[in-house]
Amino acid sequence: MRIGIIGAGNVGGTLGTRWAQGGHHVTFSSRNPQSDEMTALVSAAGPTAAAATVAETAAGSDVLVLATPWPATRQILESAGNLEGKLLIDATNPLLPNLAGLEVGTSTSGGELVASWAPGAKVVKAFNTVGYNIMADPAIAGHKALLFYCGDDVDAKVTVHDLAVELGFDAQDAGPLTQSRLLEPFALLWIRLAFTKGHGREFAFQTIAR
Repeated sequence: MRIGIIGAGNVGGTLGTRWAQGGHHVTFSSRNPQSDEMTALVSAAGPTAAAATVAETAAGSDVLVLATPWPATRQILESAGNLEGKLLIDATNPLLPNLAGLEVGTSTSGGELVASWAPGAKVVKAFNTVGYNIMADPAIAGHKALLFYCGDDVDAKVTVHDLAVELGFDAQDAGPLTQSRLLEPFALLWIRLAFTKGHGREFAFQTIAR
C-alpha cells in the first residue's frame, strides 16, 4: 500500500516508520524533503520509505495520514492539492494552547472540519487517542491498546481497521465521522491523565465485554 504522511513529527514519524518496516511504501512529506532530519527519518524507516513535498506525497499515495499541529492543519491541507477520492486518516486533535481544552466540540469536531477542508476525501478519524509511544508498541502487560476510529465510508474504515490491527491495536469502529465529537475529548482525557494526573505516557484504555 502507498501511504503518505502529512506531518512527520512524533505521530506521523512513528506510524510511517512502522508501516514502512512492515513492507508498505511510505512517503514522508516536508517543506524540505532533503533536510538532515528527513534523511535520518527515511533511513530509519527503511528501503520502502521516501521523502517528498506535501503535494507530491498527496498525489502519489493511496492513503494519507494527517498528523499536523492543529493550527497549521487547514493551510497544509490546502497545499496538498486535490484530495478527492483519497483515504485521509485524521490523527489531529483541535487542542487549545497549553492543553487548556478543545477549540471545537459538541456541535462539530476537528474531524468534521478536516472533511470540509478536504472535499471529496474519505476521512476517517483514527490514531488521535493515544500517544506516539503507544503507537510504537501497543502491547501493554499482555493486552492490546484500544484504538477507536470513526468515519462515513465503510471501505475506508475497513482499510484503517486493518492498518491499526497490523500495528497491534485492538481497533474498534466508533461509528460515523460525527463521533469525532466524542473521540477528540477522549484524546484530551488521555493527555490530561498522562501529563497532569501523574499516569505518565505508558498507559492506554481497554474495553471489557461480558
